[in-house]
Amino acid sequence: MNDERNTVGSGEPISRRRAIKSTLAAGAIPTALASRVYAAATDRIKIGLIGCGGRGTGAAAHSMSTGQNAVLWAMADAFSDRLRISHSSLMRGKAGASKVEEGSGFGDSIDVPPERQYVGLDAYRRIIDSDVDLVILTGPPGYRPLHFEYAVNAGKHVFMEKPLASDAFGVRRIMASAEKARQANLKVGVGLQRHHQDIYLEAIKRIHAGEIGRIVSMRCFWNTGFPAKTALPREDKTELEYQVRNWYFFDWLSGDHICEQHIHNLDICNWAFGDHPVSAEGMGGRQVRTDKKYGNIFDHHAVNYTYSDGTILHSYCRQIPGCSKMVAEQIVGTQGVAELSTTRCALANGDKTIWESPRNRGKDYQSPYQVEWNALMKSVVEDAPHHEVDYGASSTMTAILGRLATYSGKTVQWDEAIASERRLTTDAESWDAPAPIQPLEDGSYEIAQPGETKVL
Repeated sequence: MNDERNTVGSGEPISRRRAIKSTLAAGAIPTALASRVYAAATDRIKIGLIGCGGRGTGAAAHSMSTGQNAVLWAMADAFSDRLRISHSSLMRGKAGASKVEEGSGFGDSIDVPPERQYVGLDAYRRIIDSDVDLVILTGPPGYRPLHFEYAVNAGKHVFMEKPLASDAFGVRRIMASAEKARQANLKVGVGLQRHHQDIYLEAIKRIHAGEIGRIVSMRCFWNTGFPAKTALPREDKTELEYQVRNWYFFDWLSGDHICEQHIHNLDICNWAFGDHPVSAEGMGGRQVRTDKKYGNIFDHHAVNYTYSDGTILHSYCRQIPGCSKMVAEQIVGTQGVAELSTTRCALANGDKTIWESPRNRGKDYQSPYQVEWNALMKSVVEDAPHHEVDYGASSTMTAILGRLATYSGKTVQWDEAIASERRLTTDAESWDAPAPIQPLEDGSYEIAQPGETKVL
């Protein structure tokens, strides 16, 4: 019988309607956590990059493009080739995944000599233990709670990518560290950049103002082909190294693609509704992406989420080539419908347009990837509050809840899921350590079987 891995954790449900309390040890905040105040004109803000893939490289580029005197000071990755490629791309002004204009260059904003380039599973410690001011956490999500916890305890400001965890244990760990960060006046940004995109901000403001009436149902989609991820060969790697190399295809590292990509859509629906769902039921499977090199994740999920007043969110994500593609959200109200996407947002009541985003973005338009960094760095310089973990953790847990429903084939309650003592992940920092899941005799991995797999 299939069974998600088990480790005891602790915690309480997350809700935007109640105060967040630490779920781990309480007590005085160490003096090391005191937030530093910067003089924007003279102080250089030293950035440490932990996780040098495409998203990390892009985040580093945006950190240096805020006009806040930031310098990339140190870099770390589990693998030397990833670090080398990232460093080279940034030095040439190329940051493909970042939406930063190619060839822009960063001049002396990059100061990462070999002695500040760290490699290995424990490389994050060496950056965080150094004199950097802010760390970028863009390694595999399964390690995110560990890295965030260590960074907060060291008194560092943080930008971290979504999802924030791959299981409920990790979400609770994130929330405990977030409370410490808040008490220590540390600034924390989360890579759910639609919260910084002008057309989404305007659309959500109008929804909250009642322009489509009371929300009665929602739909969201992340339907695409295969992701831009290549399954790398095993060669002479240990099992843990092989899985971390291919992190996207293992649920304990990525959370499955419902967490890795679809979280963006789920986040928008939570934002529009003003809370997270209370339960989920759904179905999913592994119909096309079946080769053992694709680890143990599904290639499609369909979930019905129920909110506290009975509103249903119909959620779909699929990674199968040749199918129709859609990445969007739809919010249905008693007096109209909101159609939302990164390229166009509109509110309408039948044939009557209530509001539509401008078709021309204008010469002053900035990518939300850049705007989220502008906001974070401004808060660091001006010592203003900046804490995005609450909605990041809530949306992460929403995605996890959906995965639990599709893996098990059962209705899963939020309160049961967030309190679950099952843990998928490991804090291992040696390649010789055992991986949380092991291959079967033929080299494949056990796949969740709805109706059989236990998730709680």
